[in-house]
Amino acid sequence: QVQLVESGGGLVQAGASLRLSCAASGLTFSYRAMGWFRQAPGKEREFVAAVSRSGDSTYYADSVKGRFTVSRDNAKNTVYLQMNSLKPEDTAVYYCAARFMGSPSFESDTYNYWGQGTQVTVSS
Repeated sequence: QVQLVESGGGLVQAGASLRLSCAASGLTFSYRAMGWFRQAPGKEREFVAAVSRSGDSTYYADSVKGRFTVSRDNAKNTVYLQMNSLKPEDTAVYYCAARFMGSPSFESDTYNYWGQGTQVTVSS
């Protein structure tokens, strides 16, 4: 049974930092590319960042480029999202996802497993 469990969300002020973690189990983590997506109230889910199975390749949405960093530790079956210089528009539920392929993608339909999400709220 595949499980992806996000943690690290919370309420912070604009300009602060948070690090999200996503612990994976029940799958061969090192074979899977991982992605982070988010969904704000009343909006569709959107791509945030993705990392290849080795961690060598990363993709970012333009809205977070330069502020967020995605990384992974295959020994710990965990993927991270370091979020700096947070803005109120970053407020959303953040989800991690795993796909069968080893290459990263910004397309949510290509991901096969999803976590339950963690809330990030940024106050102005």
